[in-house]
Amino acid sequence: MSQAQGISTGDPDPLGPGETSPRPHGGPGPESGAPGAERRPAGELESTVLAALWAADAPLTPGQVQGALGAPLARTTVTTILTRLYEKGTVSRTRSGRGFAYTPTEDAPGLTARRMHSELQKEEDRSTVLARFVSQLTDEDEQLLRELLDGDAR
Repeated sequence: MSQAQGISTGDPDPLGPGETSPRPHGGPGPESGAPGAERRPAGELESTVLAALWAADAPLTPGQVQGALGAPLARTTVTTILTRLYEKGTVSRTRSGRGFAYTPTEDAPGLTARRMHSELQKEEDRSTVLARFVSQLTDEDEQLLRELLDGDAR
């Protein structure tokens, strides 16, 4: 999946478990159960909006994000997504006219790392979580992790 379509981290929801894509006023849309429409995976819209912000070289207003997406989303939907991302600390915002322009607070790898830290902090038995995580790494990822821990890579 390209970054313009969403982040490809293997986690369908980059912002937290159980969150669904916003739809103001319950209007029809792919996630609403409208006839012939398929439900979007949780976090898909958030991922797509973040990808548009990451691809930009400057802060974007909701209208600019809407244009960058090229998807038939209402500007109010885009604004709702951006507001939720702001409340989670995933984006920052600055005044732009009567509204705001948004900038991601970190890149895709940084967001993934933050999610990993967040999940680890939820567990009391961190050593078991880390042991299971490491035991499921590929040989290549295990070698990369060893190099990173030894300070030999990047």
